[in-house]
Amino acid sequence: MNIPENLKYSKDHEWVKVDGDEAFVGITDFAQSELGDIVYVDVDTVDETLDKDEVFGSVEAVKTVSDLLLPVGGTILEVNEKLEDTPEIINKDPYGDGWIVKIKISDSAELDELLDAAAYKSLIES
Repeated sequence: MNIPENLKYSKDHEWVKVDGDEAFVGITDFAQSELGDIVYVDVDTVDETLDKDEVFGSVEAVKTVSDLLLPVGGTILEVNEKLEDTPEIINKDPYGDGWIVKIKISDSAELDELLDAAAYKSLIES
C-alpha cells in the first residue's frame, strides 16, 4: 500500500498536499483499492466555500458510490479536468494525476488535525 510521507490524511481516506495556502485533495490508494474500478467522478462545488468534513462531490465505482469529504475547510478552486474523460486515473495514480480538487485553505490550523503517513498506516491496518 502506497502512503506518501509528504501528504496529510483524513480518517475518511482523503489526502491533502499543501502548497502555501492552497492544497490538492484526492482519495488514498487504500480508498481506490476498496472502491474498485472508478467509472465517474462528480464534483459540482467549484467556487463554493465548504467546511471541513463537508461533502464536495462523489466517486462512482462499478459496485458503489462514495461521497468525497473535504479534509480541511476551503474554497474549491478547480476540479481535475482529466477525470471527466478518464476517471480510472484515480485507480492508476491516486497521488499524482488522480488528484480530484484544488482548494484555497480557509484555516490552516485544521491541517494539524489530519493524520501523518504513519498514523494513517496504523488506521488502515487496524
